[in-house]
Amino acid sequence: MTNDNSVDFENSELQDVVTQYEKKIYDLKQLLEISRSLCSTLEFSTLIESILYTCMGQFRVLGAGVFVLDALDSDTFLLGSNYSGMDIDPGVSYLIPSKNPLIHFLETGTGLFTLPELSELVPYGTDITVISSLRPSLIVPLKQHNHLNGILVLGERITLSEDSGYSDYEKEQIEDIASLASIAINNSALLERSSTDMMTHLKLKYFFYNVLTDKLDAAMANDGHVSVMMFDIDFFKRFNDTYGHACGDYVLQTVAKMIKSSVRSQDLAARYGGEEFTVLLNDTDRDDAVTVADRIRSKIEQYDFNYENQHVKVTISIGVATYDSNLNPVTMPKLLVEQADQALYVSKRNGRNRVTFADPKLISEVKVDD
Repeated sequence: MTNDNSVDFENSELQDVVTQYEKKIYDLKQLLEISRSLCSTLEFSTLIESILYTCMGQFRVLGAGVFVLDALDSDTFLLGSNYSGMDIDPGVSYLIPSKNPLIHFLETGTGLFTLPELSELVPYGTDITVISSLRPSLIVPLKQHNHLNGILVLGERITLSEDSGYSDYEKEQIEDIASLASIAINNSALLERSSTDMMTHLKLKYFFYNVLTDKLDAAMANDGHVSVMMFDIDFFKRFNDTYGHACGDYVLQTVAKMIKSSVRSQDLAARYGGEEFTVLLNDTDRDDAVTVADRIRSKIEQYDFNYENQHVKVTISIGVATYDSNLNPVTMPKLLVEQADQALYVSKRNGRNRVTFADPKLISEVKVDD
């Protein structure tokens, strides 16, 4: 009987070991899939969403959020809309300046922290209100080579037991995913820097063409529409000549900001060169594209450009072209942009501060004039 009990005990122990190894193998496979997913996602908002849902699913938490630098040249970590399932306090500004000792502590320290641990370990007088207001179950620095790329906060855990803490094994898993997330955020930031005009914070010409190629292919495959708008600031040279290049930079930056704020997240605004801008309007037909263009034109015409107490009048000319499988079945992105540019030329020739659509008759007339 004793021998049978010993055998049963040994078999039970062996089964436990096998189960543990099977779980580790499964978790490693999961980590590999997570790695592939995060490292293949470069579009920032999609990446953050992937990080949030990965953490919520893997660690059974009701919510998660990520603080990241709020702009390419910013020194402030911002939560913004980078959260899901978190109980946000409308009275709190979810900003953490890099000069806050909390940032230095997370950047130079090691490990993960519960809120009580963080409160106890940070330098005396450190303001962690922004973090504590989220009531996180765990705070996870997203670091790469001792550089802080973000701060991941995990919300309340879903657990059947009274103990809602994290085991050492779970913390190891979180650290592995945090490392992958940090690398992915850094890669996304590098792409953002290399594809963004630092003066206007709009995308560069080559990036615009890459995206337009994809959207045009999709429109051709699905019998859809994609529109391109070309903008030119009227008499731009006068701003530089009259008020100086600093004024010209102010006009460029303000116009760029107004254009970007006037289109959807699924669209793309870019600086084409000099004082020229271009916008891709995804899944947008001729009428809607012209409506958007004229709304932007009117918005800029009515805006009070105030440079060093000088009220500067700014207008723009716009050309619009639309891919349409029946009316304009162009197959090359460059041709669609050239059509919008030819329509822009007509807007300038006809008095500026207007929108012109590149219909076939107009395009043929422009070519004759050239």
